[in-house]
Amino acid sequence: MSDEVPEVLFVCVHNAGRSQMAAALLDRHAEGKVHVRSAGSDPADQLNPAVVAALAEVGLDVSREFPKPMTDEVVKAADVVITMGCGDACPIYPGKRYEDWALEDPAGKDIDTVRRIRDEIEERVKALVAELAPSAR
Repeated sequence: MSDEVPEVLFVCVHNAGRSQMAAALLDRHAEGKVHVRSAGSDPADQLNPAVVAALAEVGLDVSREFPKPMTDEVVKAADVVITMGCGDACPIYPGKRYEDWALEDPAGKDIDTVRRIRDEIEERVKALVAELAPSAR
């Protein structure tokens, strides 16, 4: 990675749950020291309402966010691509750092389950911030 602000792309199938939570949480914890995007290999029509509610509980408003398609351009622009259950749908480019975070899909889950997934994502995000932007919180 260069001296510029690193870019992280979170990808899941529908870009309605895990990747949206990860992007919102990384944006908060990185304090502008990491550029964050999220996308889906098969974007849904809207965000998972339980995900919106679980993030609102921790002061993050994603109500205006929407699922976005994964394109070659956003993958090429990323320094780090973190996949969450999208399998082989994510293109692989040489020189990119890829990680797969095995996380439960919040689709159709109750709010308690979504909170647990949110909290697990937050712990992973904190570790990523410590690595990519150590001067952030």
